[in-house]
Amino acid sequence: MPSSAPLIRSKPKPNAHKPDIPISYDINIPYVDVDKQSKIKTPYPQYLPTWDPIWFDPLPPFEYNDPALRAAPHKPNLFASGNVKVNHIQPNIGSVIEGIQLNSLSDSAKDELALLISERKVLAFPDQDLIDDGPDVQESFMRYFGKPNYQPVSGTIRNHPAFHVIHRDGNRDEIARFLEARTTTTLWHQDVSYEIQPPGYVMLGLLQGPEVGGDTVFSATDMAYKRLSPTLRGFLDTLKAVHSSSKMIAHTRLTGGLVRKDPVDSVHPLVRVHPVTGEKCLFLNQEFITKIPGLKEPETKWMLDFLMNHIITGHDFQARVRWQPKTIVLFDNRSTTHSAIVDYLDDEYGAKARHIFRLIALGEKPIPVYDEFEDSE
Repeated sequence: MPSSAPLIRSKPKPNAHKPDIPISYDINIPYVDVDKQSKIKTPYPQYLPTWDPIWFDPLPPFEYNDPALRAAPHKPNLFASGNVKVNHIQPNIGSVIEGIQLNSLSDSAKDELALLISERKVLAFPDQDLIDDGPDVQESFMRYFGKPNYQPVSGTIRNHPAFHVIHRDGNRDEIARFLEARTTTTLWHQDVSYEIQPPGYVMLGLLQGPEVGGDTVFSATDMAYKRLSPTLRGFLDTLKAVHSSSKMIAHTRLTGGLVRKDPVDSVHPLVRVHPVTGEKCLFLNQEFITKIPGLKEPETKWMLDFLMNHIITGHDFQARVRWQPKTIVLFDNRSTTHSAIVDYLDDEYGAKARHIFRLIALGEKPIPVYDEFEDSE
């Protein structure tokens, strides 16, 4: 979910040509700056976006041990209370779980939670006390599942740059201008796939949301892969893709926003093997892939358009999460793509209040189908 800081523009001179202002890269962009925090009505003002000028060097390679690989398959610690209620959203992806408080889990239960996320891909936990425990506790919880990611351009919480803040409230004119140029607010992606070791597990926490709307929809990339023909799957297994944050960084600089990292380019397999389930998963998105080595530009565009359309329209392998108060969603970034649904709009006012934070646990370097593929870079 890329975003940038508020626009910073000088006052135009009389009769000067006014250049077109670039539309938001993503309509979920938090546009409210620190000076306007007092004017925003939110029950969690400490989570309003800030843009502190902190610089981060590129992420070096690191050893990653997935906690799911330590878990007991039957998950006796996670379901120890006996009062856990599990409702599946779709047969093969997504579950709503009640009767578990995430902030009370033991390490063994967290291992089993990681296994359940890997199996079900998306888990929604309504009415979580962890929402009120504060940034330190939330960040500590996610560190158990992997290394934190520090945001290159988006609004964060002061002194907590691992938080990515998604905040909308009003701003009718900006949204109208966005929809003059775009046919939809959806932007399907896998989070920060340009990193050398992209996220394994991701947390989303709802702080405030509209009564209706603002859902998040997820698509299972392992199931999407299986629906393709054996001939096409065999070809895709041999391909790589270049994932880059350069477009996001360039847009942020164009709009006068704050940048905390140089652009990152990483070459990943187009099909990755999930380290826990062993399933092959398509690994692509609409945001960060700039090239498929070995294919010409028109061929790359055709391939990406076809695969993304396949993922987006495959409603039989998707789960739509309807947010409830104080909900925390944990999902597997390796086997899903997702998009927010910005349908909570009012013609007079603009967007109704929607306030969510994201925390990322970086995982392993994507595993290719063929061992020799990894050594060929």
